[in-house]
Amino acid sequence: MNEISTLGLDLGTSSAKAVVADTGGRVLAQASAGYAVSSAKAGYAESDPADWWNAVRACAREAVQAAVQAGGAQPAAIGLSGQMHGLVLASADGEALRSALLWADSRATGALRAYRRLEPAALARLANPLAPGMTGPLLMWVAEHEPGTYRGARWALAPKDWLRARLTGEVHAEPSDASASLLYDVPGDRWDLEVVGALGLDAGLLAPVLPSAGAPAGHLTAGAAAELGLPAGIPVAAGAGDTAAAALGSGIGLGEIQLTVGTGAQVLRPLAAPASRADAGVNLYRSATPDGWYQMGATLSAGLSLNWVREVMNASWAELYASAGRPGQPHDPIFVPHLSGERTPYCDPALRGSWTALSLADDRTSLLQCALEGTAFAIRDALDALLGGPLSSGPVSGEQGPPWLRLAGGGTLAAGWRQLLADVLGLPLYAVDVPAASGRGAALLGAHAAGLLSFDDIAGPLAPSAGLAAEPDPAMTAFHADRHARFRHVVSALRLKEGRLTGEGAA
Repeated sequence: MNEISTLGLDLGTSSAKAVVADTGGRVLAQASAGYAVSSAKAGYAESDPADWWNAVRACAREAVQAAVQAGGAQPAAIGLSGQMHGLVLASADGEALRSALLWADSRATGALRAYRRLEPAALARLANPLAPGMTGPLLMWVAEHEPGTYRGARWALAPKDWLRARLTGEVHAEPSDASASLLYDVPGDRWDLEVVGALGLDAGLLAPVLPSAGAPAGHLTAGAAAELGLPAGIPVAAGAGDTAAAALGSGIGLGEIQLTVGTGAQVLRPLAAPASRADAGVNLYRSATPDGWYQMGATLSAGLSLNWVREVMNASWAELYASAGRPGQPHDPIFVPHLSGERTPYCDPALRGSWTALSLADDRTSLLQCALEGTAFAIRDALDALLGGPLSSGPVSGEQGPPWLRLAGGGTLAAGWRQLLADVLGLPLYAVDVPAASGRGAALLGAHAAGLLSFDDIAGPLAPSAGLAAEPDPAMTAFHADRHARFRHVVSALRLKEGRLTGEGAA
């Protein structure tokens, strides 16, 4: 007899992924399809939602067909995950009125001045550092620069909420994405209508909020079912933002911290109650569970900057990662990877990178190795901010530092790179082998919405285990600590040069 399965759809920044999983959490099949991110001007990042739909349609058909051919059944439900913070302006029937503005878009930096004029109590309710690529600032930019589009819109949606409307014909928001919009009362767990009004925005554009975890948010329409090759009427879960879905899919629990490395990097820890650290550039969002939260330090400069280095140096990924085995030297160059600004801890979209202290003794391998090291330093800065201070200083603010980190994401598979990360962070790394964690989390949310799984199942026997990936070498940790201090000095010098150390011009 064919096992019951569910379909997880993950709407990423540059590709859509479809994951078919059974009710034991085992991934039966997966597929992906890409689409373009356009940048008509410096700082712009947009995608056409029509391209999203075409990619979802293609990868869903491919993954479901592969699962059925392997002996599985047609999915009994759909769960959703998607890139966070962006903005889709849609008509009453869910049609996108313009290209979607994405999280990587920095055009709305000027809108942050209005946020800084909010009362301290209002900023405290937002509970997050200010960044131009979040839904609120992007919506303000459209209201100012494209007033006709703004007036013609019925809904301002997160990307995966637009996808859900396309699947079900119903329009909703949910907390894990809404809490990342800079329009949400995060401790109160609701849209902050006072902030929305103070910013001059129309609260009627905001969709009603459903729980991330709970009853179905709708059912697959006959038209969408025909395009996806699925049965009409199956339940569609509210879903979650991709980070929250990935946390669910990889099984992280209270008391643990997880490092995920991909295009960017995130350090994340679940919380039982909201606790803001916005002053340190740390995000606070709702999780994909019924009553959970998580703090997150985010760096833009992981795989994105490493890929730039690789291309400029005409190096393969294998050559880049192999350079991690080169013994570092005290006077090696310092690489700052903030090529497109940075979030945690600086919240500075104008920050840029550098190679500092180059000499004639440096060669290709040393530059590649220093690029990996500088990327690890940026991750260390995000982790220090998440914990409230440097790990080397011991417990901070009454908190005990983590004894180890969970490691996830496709950007940490190379053994030498894992070892370098462990040495820089000074912590053992335990890898969680979860293919397509966001898609798996989305599929589990679909199973829960269909009544096939409880959250006790997802957090208990279905949670993936983690195995030791790298143990820090104390001598190398001390070596990198000295170089990390130099790294911080270089970043401070770059910011001082631009007059942003006091927050002037920062996001």
